[in-house]
Amino acid sequence: MTVNELAQYKGFTAVAMPDGEREIKGVYIGDLLSWVMGRAKADDAWITIMSNINIVAVASLADTACIILAEGVSLDASVVETANAKGVNILTAEMPAYETATAIGALT
Repeated sequence: MTVNELAQYKGFTAVAMPDGEREIKGVYIGDLLSWVMGRAKADDAWITIMSNINIVAVASLADTACIILAEGVSLDASVVETANAKGVNILTAEMPAYETATAIGALT
């Protein structure tokens, strides 16, 4: 499934979509940025509640397909701008992280 396709499903909202055709091949849940850098796989959808600017750098380094901010977390406009400039897709979900991951699993 692509990030664009995921964004069309109920419960997911696109925030930054510079590369919406990126394929999602797995899911990683984590909030400790150093762990995400070392454990998330390329093309994973990364689910987190972290919302600072560093998530964009970590997603870029880990080559994730997108960041999904769970539990209704919102972003500052500057983070959205940076994500668009760096080619990092970001979506939000009102669901907790586990429910977000299982929703993605049910769609694939």
